[in-house]
Amino acid sequence: MITQVLIGILSGAAILTAGILIGHYGISQSSSGAPPSWLKDVAKDVDESLIEKFLSEVDNIQIQENLRELTKVPHMATTAGDEQTVQFMLKRWQDPETGLDQAWREEYMVYLSFPDPKNPNKVTVVSPSDTVLHTAREKEKSYTPDQDDPEVVQPYAAYSPAGHAKGKLVYANQGKPSDYQLLNQTIDLRGTVAITRYGGAGRAAKAINAAPYGVLGVLVYTDPLDINDGLMSDIDETYPHSWYLPPSGVERGSFNTHYGDLLTPYLAAKEETYRIPAENITGIPNIPIQPVGFEDAYTLICDVKLDIFNHEEVKNSSNVMGVIRGSVEPDRYVIYGNHRDSWVHGAIDPSSGTSVMLELTRVLGSLVQQGKWRPRRSMIFGSWGAEEFGLIGSAEYTEQYFAKLSERTVAYVNVDIAVFANATLRASGMPSVQNILFAAAKQVDAPGLDSTSVYDNWVRYANRTSPALGIIPRVGYLSGAGSDYAAFVHYLGITSMDISYTYDRTKTNARIYPAYHTAYDTFDYASRFIDPGFVSHQAIARTAGNVLIRLADSLVLPLNCSDYAEILEDYLGTAMTLYEHQLRARNISMEPLKRAVASFRSAAAHLDRVIRTSDLANETPLKVRRINDQLMLLDRAFLDPLAFPNKHAYRHVIWASSDAGKPTFPGLADAFATAESSGQSRHWDKVHYHLSVLSQAIEGAAHTLVDVI
Repeated sequence: MITQVLIGILSGAAILTAGILIGHYGISQSSSGAPPSWLKDVAKDVDESLIEKFLSEVDNIQIQENLRELTKVPHMATTAGDEQTVQFMLKRWQDPETGLDQAWREEYMVYLSFPDPKNPNKVTVVSPSDTVLHTAREKEKSYTPDQDDPEVVQPYAAYSPAGHAKGKLVYANQGKPSDYQLLNQTIDLRGTVAITRYGGAGRAAKAINAAPYGVLGVLVYTDPLDINDGLMSDIDETYPHSWYLPPSGVERGSFNTHYGDLLTPYLAAKEETYRIPAENITGIPNIPIQPVGFEDAYTLICDVKLDIFNHEEVKNSSNVMGVIRGSVEPDRYVIYGNHRDSWVHGAIDPSSGTSVMLELTRVLGSLVQQGKWRPRRSMIFGSWGAEEFGLIGSAEYTEQYFAKLSERTVAYVNVDIAVFANATLRASGMPSVQNILFAAAKQVDAPGLDSTSVYDNWVRYANRTSPALGIIPRVGYLSGAGSDYAAFVHYLGITSMDISYTYDRTKTNARIYPAYHTAYDTFDYASRFIDPGFVSHQAIARTAGNVLIRLADSLVLPLNCSDYAEILEDYLGTAMTLYEHQLRARNISMEPLKRAVASFRSAAAHLDRVIRTSDLANETPLKVRRINDQLMLLDRAFLDPLAFPNKHAYRHVIWASSDAGKPTFPGLADAFATAESSGQSRHWDKVHYHLSVLSQAIEGAAHTLVDVI
């Protein structure tokens, strides 16, 4: 028996050796003795000369004309103007000379909320006998023909319920839970109408937080101190004389806390998809809420009456999709997205981003159509629909293609508002993308500055000290759901980033560009006050396009796990300072979390070493693929579908949203804040639970970075 086993082993070894030799010579030589043609393509790295060519061909005038076309008419989701932009995108992406390999529309039937044009929402000041003393504007004041377009939607709060509320007006600051709690200590809030200012709490939260106190309705306005540096006069201070918001300007918005279609949670909203009853929707206000301008907020006193006639309906909304197929790894996707719909003309939000995306695809499409280039990996472009109603288009896309995107997506690049202003770059993303953002920014000239790169300009405006790298630009985190990266980050765990140009925060206190979501966000506003000459748009197109090409063409994905380890160590340090003493007193140990972070650091250093010391261009393609899969799938390891049961579609335990406002692990921070406030043992148990979730997720992620067992 032993002899037979030995003979079998030796025979098997001989066959295996012969197979390797045959395979080696079969691969390394063709019939002519030369290596096969595909071998060079498989080993090819990013072409720096191609990036230089791309940078030189991005045209600011093309971007300007894109924006002019996109902002001719208002294009709120599902309107005729929206369909006009769909057709424009399809025409450009299907152009035989500058288009993509393929472009198409993806349609969803989604639940949206609209005002009634025949019965406008009203806000009035009334006397005790219901005599109307003042009526708030139903439309913003006109300064250009743009505001007179009949398709300009009345300012309203999407997903506010219809209803009528009358009561004494009370000022509730930002509508945070603490604001109502403090107010209720001195005033009986039952039967009142609250007026709040934007900021501090989410739009919907201002009404959701008010309802338990018996508040009947809520108004929300943009405070001139928060948006205009205190300026209020349209005679010579605000638009049309500057970028500041005119007194009648009103910020529209979606007043819900969840993202995606509200009737089809975790399902793509196709025509025959199951829908929950509308009365089972959560995360929307249950009392009327309406936005007003600071002009009206200034005059509202005494008894206020709200008459809200919003209605909801299921309507067809489209994403426009395009693809450039990869030549070597077509089953690996780099996705670039920007939403298309706006509240009115939307020159900055979102058409600055759309105009940049169209220029970027024009340059890349031309290279493809001329046969001069094809990316290693596939590039997918998404023009998302109905984002303004709650990131609907991108969320439905991730739900429909959940399995494919989870398995194959390398990264997602989001450019929503490309240019808030023209001072400096602003970027947020997973820590692993820091390296590629820096590399791209160093190759782009900063607009209006001689011999200065976007990187050098950026580090002057926003920087931090890295233990490993010294003083570097500060990259933010994607910890909320502010744009279409949300579903990619929180639901799918895909490495993502968001890129824009922004303003000098030492010169203004504006929380965002002042015309945001108003009828004044027009081509005139963008071209005169945001980016004259469109050179900041050009810088963003160059930077984002550079990032896109590097992600698609690099032999080894330019993602850095050690940068991730550094941020996990920062988060751990903050958590130790804030929580360790009290947790130790309750016999809850943070040692497992410390060990997990240390393990991740060690594993990241190991993978960095493997990449640095390997001649991957001459290694088997399977080794390169294995390393790239480790890099690509890292953020998937941080997903836990049970970690946040009360937060729809939040599964990433490092970057989920947090109410605690602490720069550390979100689930732990929120659980600790709740436990500290209540003192209840069940809440301290939840802290322990989140420590375990974190520790095991980070430890699990570390194991994905080490050698295969």
